[in-house]
Amino acid sequence: MTVVGPFGLHVRDQSLETDVQLGLAAVETGLLEATKSDVPFITEAAQHLVRAGGKRFRPLLVMLASQFGDPDAPGVVPSAVVVELTHLATLYHDDVMDEADVRRGVPSANTRWGNSVAVLTGDFLFARASHILADLGPEAVRIQAEAFERLVTGQILETAGPRDGRDPVDHYLDVLSGKTGSLVAVSGRFGAMMSGADERTVDVLTQYGERLGIAFQLADDVLDIASDSHESGKTPGTDLREGIPTLPVLRLRALAAADGKPDDLELVELLDGDLSDDDALEEVLRRLRVHPALEQARQDTVRYAQAARATLAPLPEGYAKAALEELCDAVVHRAG
Repeated sequence: MTVVGPFGLHVRDQSLETDVQLGLAAVETGLLEATKSDVPFITEAAQHLVRAGGKRFRPLLVMLASQFGDPDAPGVVPSAVVVELTHLATLYHDDVMDEADVRRGVPSANTRWGNSVAVLTGDFLFARASHILADLGPEAVRIQAEAFERLVTGQILETAGPRDGRDPVDHYLDVLSGKTGSLVAVSGRFGAMMSGADERTVDVLTQYGERLGIAFQLADDVLDIASDSHESGKTPGTDLREGIPTLPVLRLRALAAADGKPDDLELVELLDGDLSDDDALEEVLRRLRVHPALEQARQDTVRYAQAARATLAPLPEGYAKAALEELCDAVVHRAG
């Protein structure tokens, strides 16, 4: 059994491990090639987050999904580069919106070069992803366009907030389905589709990716509170400080509204206050880390990861399926 990649995925077959490692190495080369520009400054900015590393979660899923067809098919690696470039582009934009200082353990692009450069660099990455995508055919272009529309819609819904009478937790899960689930779903879909897998397998891996993507983001929500910056690669409490309604916060608000416990109401008041002060943020983090709302969010993560695993049932047994199941466990472990 071999551990593959920073995600800590256990692979039980030497041939599968080799395929995945070679595929991820090719993706890394493709990312560096796609982020080169004739203008050295653009290359530096575009490769800032590429060189910072990351788990390459989406390319990993492309590689595993391709095992249900021909993993050496010519479209597999380029499609993985497309989804990772798209993801990286959204990170540049997210950090501007969230005023984040750190991303993947390094200063965010907006901190280093300012908001304008960060936004334009994200646009540059979108353009390069589109250029690669054009060579994969009109169906791939349509799939990516639909996913990107869902991603942006999710971001807008998050900014707008739930409509009157809508349960905030249900609204938030819809947001995540678009914001995160859509691109992870495309990762599963591209891996299967580009490898020539049958339509049923493509559908299964698309649904799997959507559910796993939501679980992955829910794990991130927990990490924003429970981890230190070394684990998460960004400053703990970033989402809290920016007032982003992550699931642990929504669970806390629901508990406070239902029970009216003084401690919960006080914690909600602190959350609604000024968290720009480091001591105030640390106090909120300290109290949330031992609050039942955080455990509820962990259980939500487990629930979506289990749903992703159940989606795999129609696929044939084998090392590739076992690795996809292991990926569900790895996501849950991040939130543990």
